[in-house]
Amino acid sequence: MFADFLSRLIQPQPDRLADEDARLALGALLVRIAKSDGEYAPEEITRIDRILASRYGLSPFEASALRGNAETLESEAPDTVRFTRAIKDAVAYEEREAVVEALWDVVLADGVRDHEEDALLRLVANLLGVNDRDSNLARQRVEAKRA
Repeated sequence: MFADFLSRLIQPQPDRLADEDARLALGALLVRIAKSDGEYAPEEITRIDRILASRYGLSPFEASALRGNAETLESEAPDTVRFTRAIKDAVAYEEREAVVEALWDVVLADGVRDHEEDALLRLVANLLGVNDRDSNLARQRVEAKRA
């Protein structure tokens, strides 16, 4: 179903993603980080829906449908390194910083900062071109919202 999208995304010089494709790619990355600890918790699913709804002005139903498509894309997407690098090449830097903050929001959604999620998030942030300092600041902003 997403073979054409993925083949365009992993081209050596991918074009900038259209808005709808960028939404789908972000959703798939959020799903991948949520699943990285081997548990796809209801709190993480709810958080992904809220992030997608808030970020893109979607209704709860539309956000849930987008997440469903993102789950399918995530299951078909290549390894995290190639997938994330492709997103980096196709998405503007400002958006990538916001992606890292959204990823932290999902990682912290279940109240557990799991080692696998933490390690994957550090890798993904680096692959997106977001340095450790900016990633840490994004985490702190998410934690402050929860306090």
